[in-house]
Amino acid sequence: MPTIRVELFEGRTPEQKRALAAALTEATVRTLGGSADSVDVLFFDIARQNWATGGVLWSDKGKSPPAASGS
Repeated sequence: MPTIRVELFEGRTPEQKRALAAALTEATVRTLGGSADSVDVLFFDIARQNWATGGVLWSDKGKSPPAASGS
């Protein structure tokens, strides 16, 4: 059965991760068959300064952009 990798911003509680793991496991078993014991869910907490979208770090979103330098 599958191993499901979940990458998310750090700060989720163990209760939130527990609930997500249960929901993902249930959906996987319902969709693919097999047993819950064969589904692995791995959580990777990522700091906002280590994730960028559109070339902008998430830790910088909402901040004023740096002044442009140039001639």
